[in-house]
Amino acid sequence: MRQRGGDKRKTAPQAECPRVNFRPLLFCALGLASGIAVYGKLRFAELSFSDLLLPLLIFLAAFFPISLKRTVALLCCVLCFGGVGAGLAHLNAERFSAEVEEGERKLSGTVVSVTVREGYSSLLLEKLYMDGEAADGKCRLTLSATDVRPGDELYLDAKIERVDPKLLSSDSYVRSLYAADVRYLARAEEAVVVGRSANILLRLNAAIRDCLHGNLGQDAAQVGYALLTGNSSGMDATFSEAAQRGGIAHIFAVSGLHIGILFAAVYAACARLGKWRLLPALALAVCYSGLCGWSVSSLRAVVMCGVLGVWRAWGRKYDFLQSVSFAALLVLFFFPAQWYSAGFRLSFGACLGLALFSGSLSRLFPRLRLPAFFGKYLAANLAAQLFTAPLLLESFGYLSVWGILVNLVVVPLLPVLFLGLLLCTVLSLLVPFAAGFFLLFPRGMLSLFLFVFTAAEFSFVLTGFSLGAGGAVWLTGCVFLSERVRMKRGARAVCALLSAALFAFCFVTENFVFSGCELIVRARDETAVLVRTRTERVLVIDGDISLSSCEEFLMRSYKGTLSCIVVLAEDEQDAINVAAFLDCETIYARRERETGLRETEVCFAESFSCGSLRFRYTDDGRLLLFAEGIAVEFSFSKAAALGADLSLTDGCGDLKFYLKDGIIRSL
Repeated sequence: MRQRGGDKRKTAPQAECPRVNFRPLLFCALGLASGIAVYGKLRFAELSFSDLLLPLLIFLAAFFPISLKRTVALLCCVLCFGGVGAGLAHLNAERFSAEVEEGERKLSGTVVSVTVREGYSSLLLEKLYMDGEAADGKCRLTLSATDVRPGDELYLDAKIERVDPKLLSSDSYVRSLYAADVRYLARAEEAVVVGRSANILLRLNAAIRDCLHGNLGQDAAQVGYALLTGNSSGMDATFSEAAQRGGIAHIFAVSGLHIGILFAAVYAACARLGKWRLLPALALAVCYSGLCGWSVSSLRAVVMCGVLGVWRAWGRKYDFLQSVSFAALLVLFFFPAQWYSAGFRLSFGACLGLALFSGSLSRLFPRLRLPAFFGKYLAANLAAQLFTAPLLLESFGYLSVWGILVNLVVVPLLPVLFLGLLLCTVLSLLVPFAAGFFLLFPRGMLSLFLFVFTAAEFSFVLTGFSLGAGGAVWLTGCVFLSERVRMKRGARAVCALLSAALFAFCFVTENFVFSGCELIVRARDETAVLVRTRTERVLVIDGDISLSSCEEFLMRSYKGTLSCIVVLAEDEQDAINVAAFLDCETIYARRERETGLRETEVCFAESFSCGSLRFRYTDDGRLLLFAEGIAVEFSFSKAAALGADLSLTDGCGDLKFYLKDGIIRSL
């Protein structure tokens, strides 16, 4: 009788278990993020149901089984913090959009970061003054000088250009500027260094840069500087591309790995301090985050390390998901624009992947007779990659096939390389005359690293497609298939099948045209348009677009041989030169000229056809496309209201409007 009663007491609570555990910090963070996201979508009139799919389903699952106490708590968390998030996003957007007079201005500011390229420097300035008056935000300055260092205070005459907030909905570059609070773009020929910043961390950053560049080769110094400070913009382009395609670019953006390695090393070294060893470990982690410019990933790692240290010191059980939620709350509350940052999404996405899948995957691998330590490491790697895959595709336009395999080798070696480089650099700063000796080990490691990744072939990546709403379906399926949502096996199997079918449907409809004619416009500056039908792929480009920009545009929209490329520019030669390096069958231009091209056919004509598509140049320098009974008019001239206008000629005049990722169908 007692045993049966015991069984009843054990099984009854299991039957009443909620689908999702109520973690207050988690739902507060979800509410705050949802408020920021929905406000941004509404502000730019691009809200769709797929944007609400994941949070809506999570909130619905969390309500069951329904109880008054649980319902009130959830509504308070979600609605209150959702309203706070929307309010913070509105205030931040209004500050960013404040009108500032453009043109020639007297500019002064403090250099935060420096990237030296071919004959010029790209600087990030803060603490700005324009014509003697303080200005909010930061400025991205292009300067014709290469001798500027972090911490320098500059005074110069510059041409100021305001970052256009209207492009936030479509331009990833503008979103990255918005996330970093960069409100101005400026150019100048020269600048005067009028002083040095009192910020010790900025001065230390400059000292590290000088030390590495003074004792290592140029390429090794740039890689070492990126590894220590997260400033990877100055790395060799070939190596940088190899690192991105190999899936290890994250080790050059100071992340949780770096902060975690440093925190763990100091925490272990100060073991004699007992529970108080948390203080030096956390203090050093905070200082290191400041040295790296308070990046989102480093701030998130500092908060999580601090929570872990406090929980261990006081003997409490550590909740990884609560810790991630607390870090997200802090970051979004003080920096709501970080929601638009690729770094924020990837950093927290990787942590959510670990929280959702690392446990179940690590229990799976012992059944495959893998060593326990290797199984846990492989599970963590797969869990992070699984959740961040659609985020990587959205941010960079491709997925690395090599990422999992390469990270299996590189990540275990990172503590040795990172701590060794950090220790040797500190010793070099303390004893400058022996810097060459101290940096012998890092020099060898970095040179080997450069050689391997420059010689390796990582060209096999998944690119040329987009997920659209499929990204939201993927993430939603990940959440509901994880062990964090309690479901029976049958229900979980049905959920998996539905997610797979819906994902396949979204993928096919996003990347294939079955009827009509689809136009995809390059959002940043509208200098390229891809015209797609069921059988044709035609690219229309302006002479102002560069080869790298064109390849980036195609990376996100189409990977394959183009039916033809149509040139629409005042000076057609530049556009023809760009088109010659792309994979296409024919290039069309208007004015006949000698191009010197032999491998690519260049045709000059006033009108021509490509499959079912007909094109004709107009006398005023525009291009007409006739498809599906509709005339589409393109113009890349700066005087045009829009880069690509759609003209519907119905006998009652022309109706023009911007067509973004739309499909033209027969009238």
